[in-house]
Amino acid sequence: MAVASRQAPAAQLCSRNCRQMWKLCNGSYSGGKLQMNRDLDVAASELELHANSLNEIYASGALKPAGALVVSRPGAGARREDVRFYLEGLITRLKVGDAEMKTQALAGINEMLHEDEKHARILVMEIADSVDVLVRVLESKQISIQEQAAEAIAVIAGQGSSYRGILLNAGILSPLIETSDCASEAVKERVTRALKKMTEHADNCWSVSAHGGVTVMLKILAEVGASVQLISSACGVLRNLSKVHEIKRFMMEHGLVSLLINLLRSKEEGSQIEAIEFLHHLAAQDGAMKDNVIKGVVVESLLKILNPNSLHSSKAREVALRAIQGLCFSSVNSITGLIHCGFLDRVLFFLKDGEISVQESALKATFHLCGTSQVVVKKAMGDAGFMEELVKWLETKSPEAQEMAAEILCSLLSIQRNQRRFIREDHNIRKVIKLLRQVEEKPAVLKTHLLSILLLLACSYNGQRKIISAGYVEHLEKLAENGVVDAKKILKKLSGNIFHSIFSGIWKYTSL
Repeated sequence: MAVASRQAPAAQLCSRNCRQMWKLCNGSYSGGKLQMNRDLDVAASELELHANSLNEIYASGALKPAGALVVSRPGAGARREDVRFYLEGLITRLKVGDAEMKTQALAGINEMLHEDEKHARILVMEIADSVDVLVRVLESKQISIQEQAAEAIAVIAGQGSSYRGILLNAGILSPLIETSDCASEAVKERVTRALKKMTEHADNCWSVSAHGGVTVMLKILAEVGASVQLISSACGVLRNLSKVHEIKRFMMEHGLVSLLINLLRSKEEGSQIEAIEFLHHLAAQDGAMKDNVIKGVVVESLLKILNPNSLHSSKAREVALRAIQGLCFSSVNSITGLIHCGFLDRVLFFLKDGEISVQESALKATFHLCGTSQVVVKKAMGDAGFMEELVKWLETKSPEAQEMAAEILCSLLSIQRNQRRFIREDHNIRKVIKLLRQVEEKPAVLKTHLLSILLLLACSYNGQRKIISAGYVEHLEKLAENGVVDAKKILKKLSGNIFHSIFSGIWKYTSL
């Protein structure tokens, strides 16, 4: 390093002389052409000497890790100036160091970026040409350098739109896309993660597409054995790009759906989940696309995931239930097909048993299915045993789940056959009344649904008899006196029951 120090003043003098000559050449050279040629020869000789000196410095190992002066890494809570000085040193090593030094410098930069997001601001906003240097080293042929550079760029891209704007101005898109096409899988995963962030803004989608990004991402989806992380990032990029109608149409024309269906058939559950979510996303935007998906093997694959005997995770089953809701519940024929394929039995299984997240997803699927207002569906759900399980859900601790279960029961009990089935089990009405007693002081949505259930059950003689025998009439009278309309309606129906008329004095409600 001493050699380099001695060369610095001479190099600065040579630089000043060259700049002076450049200024003179813009006008008339004071010494004439002959003097100019002599001065140029002197400058050329000096430059050659400096070049030779630099070669000697490099050959001596002064620019290698063993000869480099390494600034200590600032500790947690270090001053901003110390952090900037340390990062400036790392950027300098990226500029002049050999492959090993560059790899170590990039590793240090990544440590700082992951430690505190403020470090990203210092690196990008306060250190001149730091982003240009990172973009340049991303194109290195050294895999270790590429991996570290890609990681740094991915982290910076995730910091916010202003950072992504700086990356764009530095010309990052072309290197990112080129690298994602031909680099190692680890590098591809990092650069596609960065591209996913870059394409969150619709304005950048056209730029990515213009650089061939769509084709490269589709190619990744077609790769046999690609990691789940890489597939996830590539799907994320394509999903962002699909916000632009013309780009989405290009994807579809170049086999996107077929690629996603192939992923759905893969053995990697993570890839299956990505494919399901992407297909669901596409179908939600396009009715024709939805029909295309339903006619294919997608729904069949989703039902396999919901097979209780399969080894799929809770996450996969939750995603499958959401996708079936989005793909099939808007079509009568699709719902009929689902029922014929045993969908109700599978939903009921997970409504009864399984992890709570899957149970809640099954409850939501039941809610949306019942909301289709198809009589045949409600009859099938009643026959399958949904009402018994929904009564159990009325006792859950989750207010949202209680309200949802009560609303589903109201819908199912609008069918007379379901009313008879519900009344047949004595404990059903007792549980509804028990819960009503617990919530009657609260003006809750749940209370409204429970009273609606009793009103539907009071339409039959057996329902009236069981409500009366449960001893809830007095509570209904109090509610009626407080102006609760459904309570008045229930009492009016009960007043027509001979058994109740004999033993109760509520004839006054016959005129309601």
